[in-house]
Amino acid sequence: MQNGVIYGIDIAKGSSRAQDVPRYAVAILHEGEVTHYTMLRRHKILRMVQKDRPDYIAVDNIYELAADKNELMQFLGKLPENTKLVQVTGGIHQKPLLRLAQEQGISFNQFNPVEEAEACATLANLGVGCEVSLFEDVTKIKVSRARSLGRGGWSQNRYRRKVHGGVKEKSREIENVLRRFSRDTGFTYTLKTTEGFGGYVRAEYTVNAKRERVPIKPSSTADVQVTVKSVERDKIKYLPIKKKGRKHTIVGIDPGTTVGIAILSLEGELLLLRSIRGISHDEVVKLIAEYGKPAVVATDVFPTPAAVEKIRRSFNAVLGTPGGEMRAEDKIALARPLGYSNDHERDSLAAALTTYKNYKNVFSRIEKRAPKYLDIDTIKFHVIHGASIEDAIEKVMPAPKVKKELRPEPEKTEMTDADVQVSRLREELSQKNAQIRQLKDYVAELKYESGQKEKSIETLEHRISKLKGSGYLKVRREKEVQIRDNEINRLKKELASVRQSLRNQRSHTKRLKQIHKKEMKGEGLPVKIVKSFAKEAIQHTKDMYGLKKGDLIYLENPSGGGPVTASMFTESGVRAIITSEDIPHTALEYFYDTNLPVIKGLEVQRVDDFAMVDPARLEDAISEWEERSKKRLKEKEHQQFKSILDEYRSERRRGLV
Repeated sequence: MQNGVIYGIDIAKGSSRAQDVPRYAVAILHEGEVTHYTMLRRHKILRMVQKDRPDYIAVDNIYELAADKNELMQFLGKLPENTKLVQVTGGIHQKPLLRLAQEQGISFNQFNPVEEAEACATLANLGVGCEVSLFEDVTKIKVSRARSLGRGGWSQNRYRRKVHGGVKEKSREIENVLRRFSRDTGFTYTLKTTEGFGGYVRAEYTVNAKRERVPIKPSSTADVQVTVKSVERDKIKYLPIKKKGRKHTIVGIDPGTTVGIAILSLEGELLLLRSIRGISHDEVVKLIAEYGKPAVVATDVFPTPAAVEKIRRSFNAVLGTPGGEMRAEDKIALARPLGYSNDHERDSLAAALTTYKNYKNVFSRIEKRAPKYLDIDTIKFHVIHGASIEDAIEKVMPAPKVKKELRPEPEKTEMTDADVQVSRLREELSQKNAQIRQLKDYVAELKYESGQKEKSIETLEHRISKLKGSGYLKVRREKEVQIRDNEINRLKKELASVRQSLRNQRSHTKRLKQIHKKEMKGEGLPVKIVKSFAKEAIQHTKDMYGLKKGDLIYLENPSGGGPVTASMFTESGVRAIITSEDIPHTALEYFYDTNLPVIKGLEVQRVDDFAMVDPARLEDAISEWEERSKKRLKEKEHQQFKSILDEYRSERRRGLV
């Protein structure tokens, strides 16, 4: 919310690139009164700014506040949300501060930093200068862990699940807020998540709105942190600040429940692009009036909607209409260079840009013909309302002063009165001579433009005669045919891809039906699949499908397991483990000791996460395992007996028994 406070700043001592901290002169303009400060450091100015929360901080050169772009970004990051940094001398192409002040009737001592600071504040108050923009109208919201999980111990999985679950829960809270924000304002957002064990490792939202408009604040808890940042521009962008004078504008409207509004200056500069849900007619008129007086109110549809016509009558503006239906591709091509957040903004911007392009050539002729000292915008306004360029210039041209008849006056007794009269007449004569010179230059320029126009007409007539020829029609027809052929080829490829996908799905469904049919007949037993011989994979299968007594397990990758991971199967009471590769020796010994069959090479019919084995083959394989287990047990007992006997013989030889 604006409070009418403007800060003017000029460097008083030192430099932003020097090692010593620079000092500044500050002029605070508020309600017509100016307060001066001298020799302030930057941190002191920032504290004052946080307290006063000014509308503008005006300088003649932004690099007096910062040495480079990174330092300037840090400075902007410390400003209040609605405070804007303004370079009053312009953007990329700057004008001298002294010349700008003279044009606005401001005088100051350019060698006095306090007066320069006051001049900057006054110029910003008059709408002179450009806002310095380092951030896009895009906001990044990142939800992530607030601490590193570390290597952990026995409770590491439980702790990881707790933290990741907290990130997921916070992400859902933010998504609910953004969903309401998008529904109410029309701004869009996207979400990108990185899944982790038990939840999210991080979630990143990209919101197509300015940082100050997004209803999410940075926060941090023991487990979860939320950061909110604006997206940095590749280079500094300078946006002209809205002037207080009533400039003429071109307004594009997309009516409906959500109203899209685009406002252009008569120079084609984008002043406003917004979409607002549930806004009334009076509020729309008030918002448009803040940016100037509309010369044209435009729409992208035909016939003109009643809501647009009502807005046009409110300003007595000219109606801008495409005269037919605009294609979505044309709207996108028009609006993409300036950017938009949703379809409502795109349609309103396309309507305004179409109208501007229709008048662009006329505006160009006006800028060439009209004298530089006249108000070009007003001339354009009259031309839009039906006047010719010459008539519009005459309307804006200041009326010549009526030359008063000089009558003899009684002689003055003092020479000073006569000198004043002579000086006044000379000044008036000088003004008349200057006006005559300007008019002569204007006439010469009109003659030149007339000659150029005749040449242009001749060239265009010649070009039209060429375009009407059969060659042009043939080329155009061939181009249209080529475009259609390309579209047909693209659709054929897309159709072939869809058909192949359909065949794959049918084959997949057929295999699933076969498996299910065999299970129903008792010709197959279901098998649960575990991706790897690791705690996380076993726990994942347990959470998803459950592990209960009597289950059959297919272990895809048996490498890396040991007694600890093997115990998870025995504790669940599974019937058997099927694998296609060798199981590590320590895990295999554990399975032998716990009498859990491990079957290698048994044929498994598998479709995605579903599998089945033949019951008869399974029984045969389990029998073979039991025989090997009995044989291994006998060998192990034999080895134990032999070891005891050898130990006894050794003790007898040593006379111990």
